[in-house]
Amino acid sequence: MKGDSMTIEQLLERAAEYMSQEHVDFIHRAYLYAEKEHEGQYRKSGEPYIHHPVQVAGILIELKLEPATIAGAFLHDVVEDTETSLEQLEEHFGEEVKMLVDGVTKLKKIKYKSKAEQQAENHRKMVVAMARDIRVILIKLADRLHNMRTLKHLPAEKQRRISNETLEIFAPLAHRLGISTIKWELEDIALRYLDPQQYYRIVNLMKQKRAQREQYIDEVMTDIRSNVKELNVEADISGRPKHIYSIYRKMTIQKKQFNEIYDLLAVRIIVKNIKDCYAVLGIIHTQWKPMPGRFKDYIAMPKANMYQSLHTTVIGPKGEPLEVQIRSEDMHKIAEYGVAAHWAYKEGTPTGVQSLDKLGWFREILEWQNDTTDAEEFMESLKIDLFSDMVFVFTPKGDVIELPRGSVPIDFAYRIHTEIGNRTIGAKVNSKMVPLDHQLKTGDIVDILTSKHSYGPSQDWQKITQSSHAKNKIKQFFKKERRDENVQKGREAIERELKSQEFNPKEILIDENIKSTADKFSFSGEEDMFAAVGYNGISAKQVVTRLTDKKRQENEQQEKKTVSDAVKEISPQTPTRTRRSGTGVKVRGVDNLLIRLSRCCNPVPGDDIIGFITKGRGVSIHRTDCPNITGLGDDRSRVVSVEWDEDDQKVKNYNVDIEVTGYDRRGLLNEVLNVVAESRTNIHAVNGRSDKNKMATIDMTIAINNIDHLYKVVDKIKKLPDVYSVRRVMQ
Repeated sequence: MKGDSMTIEQLLERAAEYMSQEHVDFIHRAYLYAEKEHEGQYRKSGEPYIHHPVQVAGILIELKLEPATIAGAFLHDVVEDTETSLEQLEEHFGEEVKMLVDGVTKLKKIKYKSKAEQQAENHRKMVVAMARDIRVILIKLADRLHNMRTLKHLPAEKQRRISNETLEIFAPLAHRLGISTIKWELEDIALRYLDPQQYYRIVNLMKQKRAQREQYIDEVMTDIRSNVKELNVEADISGRPKHIYSIYRKMTIQKKQFNEIYDLLAVRIIVKNIKDCYAVLGIIHTQWKPMPGRFKDYIAMPKANMYQSLHTTVIGPKGEPLEVQIRSEDMHKIAEYGVAAHWAYKEGTPTGVQSLDKLGWFREILEWQNDTTDAEEFMESLKIDLFSDMVFVFTPKGDVIELPRGSVPIDFAYRIHTEIGNRTIGAKVNSKMVPLDHQLKTGDIVDILTSKHSYGPSQDWQKITQSSHAKNKIKQFFKKERRDENVQKGREAIERELKSQEFNPKEILIDENIKSTADKFSFSGEEDMFAAVGYNGISAKQVVTRLTDKKRQENEQQEKKTVSDAVKEISPQTPTRTRRSGTGVKVRGVDNLLIRLSRCCNPVPGDDIIGFITKGRGVSIHRTDCPNITGLGDDRSRVVSVEWDEDDQKVKNYNVDIEVTGYDRRGLLNEVLNVVAESRTNIHAVNGRSDKNKMATIDMTIAINNIDHLYKVVDKIKKLPDVYSVRRVMQ
């Protein structure tokens, strides 16, 4: 893949090498249209904007793609950055070009909660369009590659963000599509901006040893040529350059020094056919001793991206390890250009399109799209299944199944067939029984045990499965098979959430409100919405937020009126009256409002307190340092004066939340509990946890009489060995 700029004249010349004049005229017309629409627009580099679409089209011309894709490359930004509509594009260039441009155009008209959500929606749109027509992602990859080549003109923060996104989304996509020429360049440029120090260090180390390395490779290639010639096999033999990012990955993941990475030395041998591949392999293994465990036959067992080649590492001349790759010319074309090679344009028609059926994971993309309404969840699923490292395992009949690294037998079962997954009761790996959470390794032979009497998958399976395919199939099972149970569970979860937010479920769960909320989430009816909550397709909190929209707006309007009336009532002219509330607090001048202690800061006698008027709940009592009070702003008119009532003895216990931190040693929790119990203090709740640094945290809710009582309990806990701090916390 050439990094040099291409002029429109050069581009049209290259197109004429493999297109008819009619098609060259078609893409030239697309260029002229884009030039006119982008007139007056400039990139950050100061170049006219049209330079970018020309370079994107140039990258795809190098792959010899067909006219519609090249036209789409010229026009890929006109809908997003000019006044041109998709309908106008269709009118001038046809439905096919319009569809390709739409696939790479970002969503603009929808409002999103966050930048991350918007980005996820844009990526989802692009990937789903890609699943329907692979040429969408080919245009997008070329677009990203040219943007990366010109990244130096952007601010440092944007450089890092775009480079991260490139490593997370676009380079893995290029890898899964087998387009190594784009993948390597994307990764190397991204590394330059994410870790420039390591990038330039590796570059310098490679330069220092280049002459010595090239001399060694030349000697090796001379030996191979003479041996291959004796077999009468035609072979193109070359040194294979190692890419900077792959060296960086080995140094980082395998914790190796530069001089420990022996496959910097590599030879690639390209022959005419498969028979010659194995013949040359025999020569290599006869001439040099192969290293155990370093031979891989990707011809017999191709990678998921259709890559085929023989890989072997031998002990070469001077005792240094040498990596050798052997492949046919057709295999080499696929290795370099991947799926793009199947769209190469010859004699008026794309070639080899049927081979795209081998990329079965494309169909899964459309399944995931239907299974989730959350774009960020969709992209996470995609990253797990498509972009993670893979393991290759075998069925008992010898078929190869590809799964994400970390997969377990349940992932394997669902990849074979949904019903096998649903009826799984056990598994054998390499003829030995293993638990269902056993992690599979490349080369394992997996045999799934099933039963017709199985009750189906367990909810816990979603926690141990690695592939999104399995997780979605398990979700679908609970969605379909236990619909009534899920509807009931979902309704109960929503009612609990409403109560926790202090709403009356009977007031909220009325037919009109439920129907409106179900429509907002695009459910066909209320039962579908409740069922979705039941099988964790959507959270109860999300549904309750929509259900209570109208009620909260009504409450806000009513609160304004109530506050206004209450403030008038508590005016200086009002005669002083005192109301005993049973909370141990008295409010001056008010008889008709309820009084309650707020849960956010749990005030106790002795704390400085303040009152706040709320709709339907009277006056809530807060500590004066409570964040909910200090951040009131314009709502200070709701604040009223309150004080502790020493004569009101109805309440003697007040809940207080405290947090104890210390060294995580045996017996620490018991000692803390004993100290609290000895001080005659009731414990209402306790929860303990520790981190990898042996730091223990104990959260407790205790019942105390007043602030002095609290201080005594805290002092006693502080005196315990290995306790670092005790603090009162707010919720």
